[in-house]
Amino acid sequence: MMKKNKKPEELGSWMDTYGDMVTLLLCFFVLLYSMSSIDQTKWKILVQSFNPSAVQSSDQIVLDADASENNSDLQGNPPPDSGETTDFDDLYLMLKKIVEDRNMQDNVEITKGDGFTFISFRDKVFFDGDSSVLRQEGKDILGEFAAVMAQANNSIKEVQVLGHTSQGSPERPNNIRNDRMLSAQRSAEVIIYLQSKNAVTPEKLVGMSFGQFRPIAPFNTNEGRAKNRRVEILITKNDTVEKSLEEYYNQVYHNDQTDAGN
Repeated sequence: MMKKNKKPEELGSWMDTYGDMVTLLLCFFVLLYSMSSIDQTKWKILVQSFNPSAVQSSDQIVLDADASENNSDLQGNPPPDSGETTDFDDLYLMLKKIVEDRNMQDNVEITKGDGFTFISFRDKVFFDGDSSVLRQEGKDILGEFAAVMAQANNSIKEVQVLGHTSQGSPERPNNIRNDRMLSAQRSAEVIIYLQSKNAVTPEKLVGMSFGQFRPIAPFNTNEGRAKNRRVEILITKNDTVEKSLEEYYNQVYHNDQTDAGN
């Protein structure tokens, strides 16, 4: 016996149900999309669509969301630059803490004076012997210093980077060209890295090089030569009287620099 074909009206019932389901799914995905990036306008529209009298409460919900997550972006992105500033007097403490956290007190010395902070990076913190290529250890600590200096940029007058070498032999001075070029290149490399990290505005960065001619210890011992092989950073405060390098050195190293080369 042949089956009778179903009447068109009998097919319509399940097709209506299927169509309703597809419509609901579409609404569901539209709802998900609309909530994927929350902002105040979208949220208020969504709440009002369910409850037209909920304008006041929707405002409160958005404000509460903004107050959470330490005011970070609701989409999970890092918070924007807050414009945080650091007082110049706090700069010393923050830099010193970085050195202590890295356990580098033997190789990095920080001194605070009247209107300045002085940092001495000894021996091979930044460079290997006869090299002007920044070591990774040097980049790491410079990056942290740059972040702190950026917060104090408005109170910083100038950042001087002083490059020094050490006399290789107690009896014979270094080759003049090599000595001067090496200390200048080392100073320049530190400045370039600080500028690349936006430590301070570029016009505040000043490079100076002295070769072997500003020793802080005698050349006749390995320990003395290691002390002389260094990079120094002098950070001065706005609205302060500039001093000579000898005055800074006398406060930092507490010795007569004229005797250091003996």
